[in-house]
Amino acid sequence: MPVRILLADDQAMVRTGFRLILESEPDFEVVAEAADGEEAVRRGRELRPDVVLMDIRMPLIDGIQATKLLAGPGVADPLRVVVVTTYDVDENVYAALRAGACGFLVKDAGPRLLVEAVRAAADGESIVSPSVTARLLERFAQAAAPTAPVEHPLTEREADVVRAVARGRMNSEITDELTLSLSTVKSHLAGAQRKLGLRNRTELAVWAWENRLVG
Repeated sequence: MPVRILLADDQAMVRTGFRLILESEPDFEVVAEAADGEEAVRRGRELRPDVVLMDIRMPLIDGIQATKLLAGPGVADPLRVVVVTTYDVDENVYAALRAGACGFLVKDAGPRLLVEAVRAAADGESIVSPSVTARLLERFAQAAAPTAPVEHPLTEREADVVRAVARGRMNSEITDELTLSLSTVKSHLAGAQRKLGLRNRTELAVWAWENRLVG
């Protein structure tokens, strides 16, 4: 089955460019486009795409609010949303991840990273643009309270996998780094999410930095 994608951006030229890039992949299908946040939410709920590419600055409601409505903490069956924007401002990154986005890209990241971000989102992973990753992790590290790491219910191996996720590793990299099978990595991630009451690897990464599991 192809990866079904919804494009949400108020600029028709951007949507057209993304469509050309994505539909050059044999297993991608752009099922709909949205020119504003309200349409993005409506089409997302109606079509249930595998991945939503969401701009931040859009009419009616912005991309952060639209992301929250499709993937936020109160959504029972959240969609996979990747925020793609011109503005890699730190506040936008935090707001997008807090709203439930599973990835964050700047529009000049290039076609290859756009395709990789869609594949990662469809596979339950996350990608944040390299241009903002270092700042993001540094900010989380600085924001963490200067105390000892908190106690947590994770096993040692689950904690190792969560640390790797917090450092931006994808599942295939974690398997090599920790000498684990892919199914074991996924099992540890699922166990960690269940124990911590978190819904995805992005929330795991934020939790790890805020609670000084990494540093």
